[in-house]
Amino acid sequence: MTTPAHRIAFGDQLRRLRQEHGWASQEAFAHHAGLDRTYISLIERGRRNPTLDVIVRLAHALEVQPADLLTTLE
Repeated sequence: MTTPAHRIAFGDQLRRLRQEHGWASQEAFAHHAGLDRTYISLIERGRRNPTLDVIVRLAHALEVQPADLLTTLE
């Protein structure tokens, strides 16, 4: 199965924002967000489709608006 482009774009945006906000480690960020590191990895690679609740949780952990995670989606 081909990974949808919007999942890849979302994962790339999450990775970029995570790193820009000083979270070099997926593990440390996942702990901060209350999620599993493997789940963060799967989202960043476009292999998981996060729910709205998870998007809001990620945004709060990054101290950004949920829409900031979606800005690269067409």
